[in-house]
Amino acid sequence: MAANRSFLSRLTLLPKIGFSFGMIALIALAYVFIFESDLDDKLKGAKNLGATLSEDLSKARAEEQAYQKDLAELAEHEQRQKELNQILPPTTEYPAFLSAVQSAANVSGVSLSAWTPRDEVTAKYYAKVPMKVELSGHFHQIARFFYNVGQLDRIINMENISMTDPVMSDEEITLKAEALATAFHSLDGNEAKPPAGGKGK
Repeated sequence: MAANRSFLSRLTLLPKIGFSFGMIALIALAYVFIFESDLDDKLKGAKNLGATLSEDLSKARAEEQAYQKDLAELAEHEQRQKELNQILPPTTEYPAFLSAVQSAANVSGVSLSAWTPRDEVTAKYYAKVPMKVELSGHFHQIARFFYNVGQLDRIINMENISMTDPVMSDEEITLKAEALATAFHSLDGNEAKPPAGGKGK
């Protein structure tokens, strides 16, 4: 330290000023180097974080699009299943069956006087749900009734149709009609019958 002091004491004013500025510049350079290195590290970290967040955002958007697509497909599938269940329900649904027949009778103007459910008949993939119905009305009303039953969403066959007891009323003939109304419902894997001569899965 004493040597440094003697060295500085031997210098004139101008070299002393130059030496002082040199030391200040050296310290400033060291500070700038350390500060810029730290700033550069932080900048690199921020860029890496930004790239990661951008990648995560892209993945999130792709997952959202896939989710929306799955949601739309699920809604479409549920709508198709709902429409299929109207045509071929998964259960017997006697009340709905009778209600559909009664609605067709009301629209047609016939009087549905009796209905008698029969035993189900199981086929390979579906079951027949027969019900004997008795009704009365004018001929064209009865014909309209059978037509309206054919227009229902649910599949209902009208078989073994017979018309009896014609009576003239209001210049029209009133008839009694009997028919076997047969609806259907689907079977699941446990209920389905195996094909003839084989075994069910």
